[in-house]
Amino acid sequence: MASSDTGDNGAPQYHEANPEPMSEDAKQRERDFRKKLNQAAREIVSDSIHARVKLIVHRPDYDQDSKRQYIRLSQELMPVVQEIARKTLPLLEHETSAEFERNRYYGSRFQADSVAYRDYRYFAKKRTPSESPSLVVGLRVDESASMSAFGRLEAAKRAVIAVYEFCRLCQIPVVIYGDTADVSKLEQMSLYAYADFDKPDVHDRYRLMRIQARSNNRDGMALRIMAERLVQAPQQTKLLISISDGQPKAMDDYTGSYAARDMQQTIVEYERKGVAFLASAIGQDKDVIHDIYGQDKFLDIANLREFPARLVRIIARYL
Repeated sequence: MASSDTGDNGAPQYHEANPEPMSEDAKQRERDFRKKLNQAAREIVSDSIHARVKLIVHRPDYDQDSKRQYIRLSQELMPVVQEIARKTLPLLEHETSAEFERNRYYGSRFQADSVAYRDYRYFAKKRTPSESPSLVVGLRVDESASMSAFGRLEAAKRAVIAVYEFCRLCQIPVVIYGDTADVSKLEQMSLYAYADFDKPDVHDRYRLMRIQARSNNRDGMALRIMAERLVQAPQQTKLLISISDGQPKAMDDYTGSYAARDMQQTIVEYERKGVAFLASAIGQDKDVIHDIYGQDKFLDIANLREFPARLVRIIARYL
């Protein structure tokens, strides 16, 4: 069984002997959650150009190989992630206390402009950290076939481990999805829900190891679904990061300027709803990704070994 404890070097401690099988109730909860995710995703895209795309949301399982791979990749990362989290936590404890919640019957600050409403809610009071966590993070991973080249897939796994563990240490809600397109005619879009703030599970860290290179990529659809998930979260700051190695391309004609325009329109729409976007480009189409997202949302990842720590430090700046 996995433990949330960490060792002296910051790496998680694990106990692998005789893990208990998942109960029937737990299996049913997983099926119900997967059904909920499928219904929500289809509703999100129902008014978009992706409405007729055949979509399936998967909830990947994990096994002993997943655990062993996770331990191998996390051992080097965890001391770095834990050190960044150690420096971040003092800031996190105080940052929401500086924000004021308006329209209260009592408080420490008088809001003169509220008097016009005559409802006696003339005051504002400071929020405590427990009342309103400030940040929610979404991490989208491109699982197109080209991710298998030049060590990109392992770099992506290392990055998601770092983000997941950093968010866990700092108690930041996180959703991590992978996606691919055109697995079959009956599954034109595939989403893989590795971690979700609606159903956090200590074993999600092992699910992350099921990320793999698969087929094509329908980026705009994935961004839309994940951005809407963040919009529905109560946190004030909503950050969506995309890890991709190439430009969008899916059958029949989701490519070129058509796909780029869909992505840009999705980004603009959800920026208006408070979602901040960042694109991490780790492949040969960096110029195309740069043009789609724009300079202020673009991360050129030249060194894949430094990628996980760099991504975690960027997230820490949003706190």
